[in-house]
Amino acid sequence: MRLLENKVALITGAGGGIGEGVARYFVKQGAAVVVAELNPALGEAVVSDLRAQGGRALFFKTDVSDKQNIIDAVQAAEEHFGGLDILVNNAFAPTPNVLMEDKSDEMLEQTLGTTVWAAWWAMRAALPLMRKRGGGAIINFYSIDTEIGAWLHADYNTAKSAILGLTRSAAAEWGRFNIRVNAIAPTAMGATFHKLAAENPGFAERSASMRPLGRSGEPEADIGPVVAFLASEMARFVTGESIHVDGGLHLPGYNSRPADIPVKEY
Repeated sequence: MRLLENKVALITGAGGGIGEGVARYFVKQGAAVVVAELNPALGEAVVSDLRAQGGRALFFKTDVSDKQNIIDAVQAAEEHFGGLDILVNNAFAPTPNVLMEDKSDEMLEQTLGTTVWAAWWAMRAALPLMRKRGGGAIINFYSIDTEIGAWLHADYNTAKSAILGLTRSAAAEWGRFNIRVNAIAPTAMGATFHKLAAENPGFAERSASMRPLGRSGEPEADIGPVVAFLASEMARFVTGESIHVDGGLHLPGYNSRPADIPVKEY
């Protein structure tokens, strides 16, 4: 029996990177997957590939900053696959990498809207569907950046810290519905990684060397199985947990300070 046989999952931002990797692994484990993705070309391509491999998949164009759009995506899971068992909140819209004093209110609003509000809306929309199924699993995406106070990511760090609070609150309150809520802090070779590697010679090697395991993660092979574990009956007694899935990067951490920023400016 595959881990997610006959389960229905909705994954936001599944048109590429880690979200796509999770979707691919979920289908291999027997789940029907709603690819909730903003970019139609990316989303349709992933779904076409999943179906070609014998998987059950649906593309639903989803802007996670739009509450009604998220509600509609969740309802699509029920309309097309009969319900919803698993929700993976992965998507977010990045803002420019600038110092905290240069981050605008609009940047913070965008980041909160596509992370905290998006997860809040999706979780609340999923709740009645999961209760109908007798329970469910929610996996939210947290980040190591919050722990090291990553430079140029002040809005992102703030939002991901809130995601951890949301995860624990939902785990505490929704356990009575047999709904488990956990978070992972993943790092893997997604679109941003490959862009940086192409633009910066030696980036991939440096990234791998920072991790005790000595390599960078694969979205499907390294992140997908952990999300599937948390979504499966194997983790039936795990809730309110946050797990680093980063090859051990959280142990040494990393220095994110830009080289051109003076140590003292007073």
